[in-house]
Amino acid sequence: MIKLVVSDIDGTLVGDGGSELNPELLETILRLKEQGIYFAAASGRHTASIEYLFHAVRDQIFYIGDNGAYVGCYGRSLFQTEYDPELAASMLADIKAAGLDILVDCADCVYTDSQNEAFLSWLSGGYHFRMKQLADIRTLREPIIKISACRMDGVQAFLKPLEEKYGERLKITLSGQQWIDTMDPQVNKGNAVRILQEGLQISPTETFAFGDQLNDMEMLGQAYYSFAVVNARPETKQAARFVCDSNERDGVLKILRLLLLQTASGTTKTGGE
Repeated sequence: MIKLVVSDIDGTLVGDGGSELNPELLETILRLKEQGIYFAAASGRHTASIEYLFHAVRDQIFYIGDNGAYVGCYGRSLFQTEYDPELAASMLADIKAAGLDILVDCADCVYTDSQNEAFLSWLSGGYHFRMKQLADIRTLREPIIKISACRMDGVQAFLKPLEEKYGERLKITLSGQQWIDTMDPQVNKGNAVRILQEGLQISPTETFAFGDQLNDMEMLGQAYYSFAVVNARPETKQAARFVCDSNERDGVLKILRLLLLQTASGTTKTGGE
């Protein structure tokens, strides 16, 4: 039987930076839990933003934040991976030199030294981050979980130079059209899902996963029932076993409705049954 559903947020459940979920999705999450199926929200977002978005069910779900650098539940951190301080200093300098906006994720909040009003408004009004603004981000002394670069009109052109410079020393991935996320090389959503599965004693054949971007591909590989939304990148569709409707047409919710119906009738089976 299916025991775990994991879904990306931006581009999969909502548009990039979206701040409102379909209320039926939240109701469905609760109904699935009544049937013994856990739900985990897996995102490049900081956990404070995930908590805001899932406020109505915030104490009923698991959080996979910062692309897998953080795993927890409401009010409790279960696992987190910190960024190497020397690499962090180098990455911050490179992002500044490229003229991109910077967002640094720490355990309790995010930090930026951007003066870009549109960017700051998007962080607070769209993502609802718990945010602190610094005069110079390089003065930050808290342990870092993730460093992100943002350009509102797209960051694709900046990805390859960072990949070439940092190679295997850092995990560097696109997250939506506006973000490049950088983390410890061991961090990805797939490893985070595996940690959660092992803790809950749930197998990949008992797992559903949904995504749309490059940073979702390892996560899709950790679930037998892997779905890419139809608006996903081609690489993500290739990594998934199935394709569902777009985020704008509630593709994930449509699949979960079917899962709920099948589970309630006792007909849901895993791929190995």
